[in-house]
Parts: sequence; C-alpha cells; structure tokens
Amino acid sequence: MARSSAPSPRSKRAPAWRRWSVFVLQLGAGFAVLAAIVLAITVYVSEGQLPSFDALKSSPNGQMIRVHAADGTVIVSMGPSYGEWLPYDRIPKVMRDAMISVEDRRFRSHIGVDPIGMVRSIQVRIERGHWRQGGSTITQQIARNIFLNSNKQWGRKVREGILALALERKFSKDEVLELYLNKVYFGGGAYGIDAASRKFFGHGADHLSLTEAAVIAGLVKAPSNYSPTADIAAARGRAGVVLKLMQETGVITPAQADEAEIDKVAFVPEAQQNSVRYFTDWALPQLEMLIDETQRPLEVWTTLDLNMQRAADAAIQQNAPRGAQGALVAIDRDGAVRAMVGGTDYVSSIYNRATQAIRQPGSAFKLFVYLAALEAGHKPEDSIVDEPITIDGWSPRNDSRRNSGAVSLRTAFAYSLNTVAAKLGQEVGFSTVADMARRFGITTKVNTHPSMVLGTSEVRLLDMTRAFASVGNKGVAVTPYGITKVTASGETIYAQSVDTSHVLVAPYVAAEMTDLLQTTVNTGTGKAAQIGRPVAGKTGTTTSSKDGWFLGFSSGLTTGVWMGRDDAKPIAGLHGGTAPAKAFAAFMRTAVASRPVEQFDTKVTLPEYQLEPDQESYFGEADNGLFVDENGNPVDSGRATPAEPQVDADGNPIVPRSADPRITRGSDTQPQTEQNRPDDTQRLDQGWLDHVLGRDAPRPAPNPNRVPRDRPAMTPPDRYDDRQDSRPTQ
Repeated sequence: MARSSAPSPRSKRAPAWRRWSVFVLQLGAGFAVLAAIVLAITVYVSEGQLPSFDALKSSPNGQMIRVHAADGTVIVSMGPSYGEWLPYDRIPKVMRDAMISVEDRRFRSHIGVDPIGMVRSIQVRIERGHWRQGGSTITQQIARNIFLNSNKQWGRKVREGILALALERKFSKDEVLELYLNKVYFGGGAYGIDAASRKFFGHGADHLSLTEAAVIAGLVKAPSNYSPTADIAAARGRAGVVLKLMQETGVITPAQADEAEIDKVAFVPEAQQNSVRYFTDWALPQLEMLIDETQRPLEVWTTLDLNMQRAADAAIQQNAPRGAQGALVAIDRDGAVRAMVGGTDYVSSIYNRATQAIRQPGSAFKLFVYLAALEAGHKPEDSIVDEPITIDGWSPRNDSRRNSGAVSLRTAFAYSLNTVAAKLGQEVGFSTVADMARRFGITTKVNTHPSMVLGTSEVRLLDMTRAFASVGNKGVAVTPYGITKVTASGETIYAQSVDTSHVLVAPYVAAEMTDLLQTTVNTGTGKAAQIGRPVAGKTGTTTSSKDGWFLGFSSGLTTGVWMGRDDAKPIAGLHGGTAPAKAFAAFMRTAVASRPVEQFDTKVTLPEYQLEPDQESYFGEADNGLFVDENGNPVDSGRATPAEPQVDADGNPIVPRSADPRITRGSDTQPQTEQNRPDDTQRLDQGWLDHVLGRDAPRPAPNPNRVPRDRPAMTPPDRYDDRQDSRPTQ
C-alpha cells in the first residue's frame, strides 16, 4: 500500500524591526492616551480654579499712580490707565473683526490652541533660525497676560496652553473676546480698547471707525514700536497691514479697504513733558521704600508748588548761558522740596542734574571749612593773615593774585580768599572739614587733600542745597522729601513726619555762619542775588568757568542753582556771581513774594573796607576763586593778572572817579564837581559803601577798639602778625 505524505505548514515569524515598530506604536498610543487623560484632568482642575468672569473683569492689569502737587492739582499720571469696560455688544463690529483678523483668524473654530498656527510658528523658527511669529491664540494671550509672564520657555508655553483650554471650556467665545479687548495692552500705558481710544483719538471705543479700529488692532504686536505717541507713521503703516488682513478674511470688501483714509485719521497730540517730570522722576521711586502696596491704584500728594516750579523753570531758561545746562532746587525749612529743575529741556534730556549730576562746587564748598572753623572757636571778627601759603607742595592763590594781610574771617569769606580757606583747613584739619561736609548731608566722596577746601570734591546740587538749608534752619538737619501723603482706595497708607531732633551744629555756630553768608550777598561776590529782603548765600566757580553755583536762603526757603555744560567744557563769562546768582534772584523774588520778611538772628556787619582785597568786588565782580587742576595744583585762569591797586596815603584802596559820580570823604558824601574834586581818584571808605548799598544816611566811623560782644578786647588788626598771636587767652 502506497503511503502519501503532505508537507507540514511552516510558521513564519515577522521580522524583528516590524515587531519593534508595532511595539513602539502601541507604546506611543498608550502614552498618548495617558497624556490625554492627564491633560484632560489638568484642564478640568484648572477650569475649576479659574476666577469667575466678573472677577476677571475687575482684576487690575497693573498699578496706576496719580501724582498731585501741593495744591491738589494732578500733575502726572503714571502706570496703566483704564477706560470704561465695554460689554461685547457695545464693542463695534469693526473692532472685533479687526482684532480677530490680525491676531487669531481661526478664533471661532479652535478650542483655545491652534495646532495650525503652532506648526507654522515652528516652521518659521526652523527656516529663519529664530522666532519670527508666535502661534499664540487670543485665548492664550489672555492666559499669559492675566496669569503668567512673557518668558519664552517651554514650561510657560505648556501652562499657557492648558489655561487656554480651560478658559475656552469655562467661557464662551464672546466672553473670551470681551475679556481680551478690555484687558490687552495697547501702549502708552493704555489697557483695553476704551483707554486706547481715549488716549489716541480722544473719544470712547464704542465710536471707533474702521481706520481707528485698524490702528488699535495693529498695536498689540509691538505697542512700543507702533504706538502713535512713539511713531505716527509706523502706526499708520501697521494699520494698513491690518486692513489688508481684514480684506483677506472677508470681513471688509476691497472697496471698503480702498475707501479707508489712514493718512487722515486724527490723533490726539501727546501732552508735552515739562520740568515737573524731573521732580516726579526723583520722588516716585521713593514709594518702594515708603509703602508696600503694589496692586491698588495710588494717589500721591507731593510738596511741589506749581507757582514756584514755573518760576524756577523760567529762571533757568532765561539765565542759563547759551549752550549750557542749568539746575535748580528749592527746599523749605522742613525739607519739603518746592521746586526742582534738572535741565533746560526734559523732552531732550531726562537726566536730572539737580539730583544725579556730580560736579565740583568751587568756593561754595567753603561753607564747610568755615563751619568747622566756627565750631572750633573762631568768630567772624577774628583776624587772620591773608598771605602766601604752601601746604604739602600746594600753593593756593587768590583770584586777585595778591594778598591783603590781616583780614577778618568775615572779609575773607565775603570775598572768597583762597589762602585764608587753606589756612583754616590746615588749622582745623582737612579730615574735620570732610566730616563736616558729610555731617551736613554730602553723600559723594570727599577727599582730604589740602585743595579740598576750594571745592575739588564733586557733589550733588541737592546735597549742597540741603546743607545750606540746615544752616538756615539754625543748625538743625533738613532732610529733603517730596511725598507728603499716599492713599489707596481712600485709605491713607503713608503720611510724612518731619524729624527736627537731629542737631548738626550749635545754634550760635549756625548764626555766625549766617552772618558770613549774608555779608557775601550784601557786599561780596553774591550781590547779584539780592532780592530786597535779607538773603544769605555763597557763590562757587570752578576752573576755567566750567561750573557756576549759587546757594542761599531767605524767608525760610533755601535755593541752590548750578549751571554748566554736561561735557564740562568751559563757558565764557560763567561765574557763580553772574548767571547762577541772577537765576537765584529771579526765582526767589517770585517764590517768597507772599511770605513775610524774616530777619536773620545776626545783623549785617560790613567787612573791613580798608583791607578789601580786590576793588572789583565792590562792583559785583563774580567769584572765580578756584584755579586748581584735578590734583589740586594751581593753574592759570586764562585772565591777565590785575595791576597793583592804587592806595592813598593811609594805605586804603582807591578807585577811579569814573566808577561813581560821588566823591566820598569819611562818612560824608558830596556831589562831584570840578571845585570839590581834589584829584582823579576817590576813596573806598564807609560812606562809599553806604551809597553803594543804598544806605546814604551817615554812619558812625568804625571804632578799632570796639570789643566784640561776648569776646575780650583784641589787638587792632594792623598789629596782627599771625593767627596764633591774634587769639586771645581764654
């Protein structure tokens, strides 16, 4: 029997790569399902944690700050501004269509994220090597603006997408668009379409035209670049792009796009920035130290007096030399800053020269030298020899290029004698002078080289003004402040309190310093600062007229003025006693006009006229006392050395008769005639001084043997040889 056999079927196994592919696909599907489950749970949880629609409507985009002057006038609004919240049905259709066309044309169809937009964004990133366009939807932008930040990190993008999905689940498309249009930032501090419309066009957003809507919609991409306040041409160009996109999406016809006259859209002109901003730029950063409120809108009341500010601005504008900058600070006796001008034009330069610039003060720094000397026991009547002096190889010179022998401290200060300041600094110690400057509020570095007595250390105008204010406040420290009160939602969260407990020097020292300062204004280098009432002050001029200063006080108000160039180049004719002193006077006449006249604790005492070091000072020539380089070495001022002064038989300086139409003999004055003019000169005596100062009434002749109040009798000035011999035994 024949046996048949059939071949057994041979099972074939799939290739390994196919098995691995199937496994990977299955694993990927599993992960995808798991990720979808996690995403769904995350979105669900996020949806439950989202605020309500009403809560999102009321949440602020940022902190708005309104700044008030001393009289309550709003001088500037800082931070975001909000217009009226417009419900969806009050938002013009052209505005809704314009925003969707330019920011998210598939807004009505996606679920919060747009995969097509994301893919396109990644494609552009690969092609160009950097991000050129985002794939964020309107819903994602809301999530980012309200809940997140703008950091370009993958983690943030993932959270943004999850929140967008949650927002779309919780709110309708119309509600999402309403939120967006009322909260998105449009530049210029404007949040929401109504604020933007009012800022740029002067009317509410419910009356927006097609071209106006196109302008606003075009701002979202880059508010700082396309804002009409920054670049009107760029804003109009971007609006043209928006109109083309609206035509592409079919929300407007080609005819409507052609009829839109973008070039004729009218913008509200931006409010002009003025010198008030110098003050607010200085005062507002202090809020970080005064309060911890960062959410609620703030109302900030300041010390700024608008009338004084206008007067300060005018004084700088009218007196600053051509090509020079000027700065002014006015401080009340309690430290309240009433006016601040940091430059001639805030629009062209926001650099605040009153608070930021550090410049050499020249002879104005002698305030601290004489304060230290007075505190050490000197008196204004004390005599000191004006003579050549060399300290550690440094030899200061007077502006007149000569020395006057024995003079009182009052005379030396009034006419800004450099050699006397150097002597006093050496006597009390240069470190003592530096300590006095720091005690009175100088915050910049003060060197202790001998030349420091002439103002070679750089200072700020605000600090110097503060120092003079403290002298005028009888030696009690004055701390400048600009904010008096801050409120939030009607609640006072900060109120200024003035500390009067910090005494810097004894009252008698401040009174003696005031004595010297008012002599400078009445008869010395600061005569241009006279305003018809008691003024105490000091001039300051640096090498080659690079800086001019005047600082002084009257009727409880202290004002400091600086003038110079930002590049520190010389300015012909700039001295502390010229333009700065004139600006001081122009400002103070207005600033103190409504204040009662206040007399100082010390009366004006004239310096020894017979020892006057420079006859030009009688005619108001300005102080130009600092002629040293940055190392403190003497340099040529660039002016011719004055001729030796003429003196009469008694050794008193004489001046040509053409200088004044009167001849003076002692305290008697007579009209000048051919009969009573004995020669071609006249004497600089007390009667001449009385006439110059408007005090023509006869005055008793000075008594060389007068004993100063509270002081023992002193040797007559012409017998002094040096300061040690001149000091009485205590």
